[in-house]
Amino acid sequence: MSGFVSAGGGRLTGRRLAAALTISLAVTALIALAAPLVGVATEAQGRRFEVLGLDAFARDHPYHAILWVRIPRVLASLLVGGALAGAGCALQALLRNPLAEPFTLGISSGSSLAAVLAIRLGIEGAFGGAGVGGAALAGAIGTLVIVAHLARVGRHLPPATLVLAGVTMSMFCSAASVLIQYTSDFSEVSRMLRWMMGGLDSMRLVAVGYATLPILAGLATLLWYARELNALAAGPEAAASVGVNVPRTELVIFAVASLLVGAAIALAGPIGFIGLIVPHTLRAILGPDHRVLLPASVLGGAVLLTLCDTLARTIAAPAQLPTGAVTAVLGGPFFVLILVGQKRRAALWGRG
Repeated sequence: MSGFVSAGGGRLTGRRLAAALTISLAVTALIALAAPLVGVATEAQGRRFEVLGLDAFARDHPYHAILWVRIPRVLASLLVGGALAGAGCALQALLRNPLAEPFTLGISSGSSLAAVLAIRLGIEGAFGGAGVGGAALAGAIGTLVIVAHLARVGRHLPPATLVLAGVTMSMFCSAASVLIQYTSDFSEVSRMLRWMMGGLDSMRLVAVGYATLPILAGLATLLWYARELNALAAGPEAAASVGVNVPRTELVIFAVASLLVGAAIALAGPIGFIGLIVPHTLRAILGPDHRVLLPASVLGGAVLLTLCDTLARTIAAPAQLPTGAVTAVLGGPFFVLILVGQKRRAALWGRG
């Protein structure tokens, strides 16, 4: 078994599983309740940090309307963060690589290309945000099919060829997006750039409702395959030796993880690094057993994105930063730290 798989944690017991999930659920519930109450009030004297009381949930409270502007945004951040972190956790096991995340396989670039194309063709004007979101989801599905076809060797999806196919698709889609922007007018380019930065402002409950069922169904499917993920993290031969149908399981996990990313991007635009930061951090704390790591990652991703989005809407209020920019500022240095750690481990293995 690789060092990536065996790092951290001990044998998973029922008590340890219950404790980890109870703590994760409690933290998630606390953040979900507190986030819409946090904001910045703008007055003649300047700005001041403000925390609403629980009485703001009452219909007759003067801040009730403000609260219900924030609640859809918090619900969306919980959904999107959970989807991205769950998909990242599954892909890291599938590819046996701690640097793997939903954006590694080109799904983000494919979704972004489809959304940019939808704006350029006027689909946004005809169908609104739902048209762009639907195009982004279709782009994720299309990219999934192409990457899987390019990477397939026999009945298997080898990690190395998956990453190579994903990088190739990502470069192609990014270049195509730039070309489309170059041929667009100023207003179209502005809308494209705003969408591609990723954000949760102007979120509506109806949009959250549309995304809830597919995201929850996808996460439930990944949780169902937690034992198979443990086996796959040790390699396809080891997984096959304990009775896992490797080709089918690889395809299901790859498809569900990619569709989770597509649904998340359709709701909030491309938001990176959540699928990298959360699973890698929790793996060091909880160990590699996906029966606890996967649900904890889902809840941890929900918490992290909610915190990042709260920071994005308060740090420069009344202006609002793109949530994707905040996660990128956090995720970039984290990615470098992981890469340096991997190089050190590789150097140690190379000595002998």
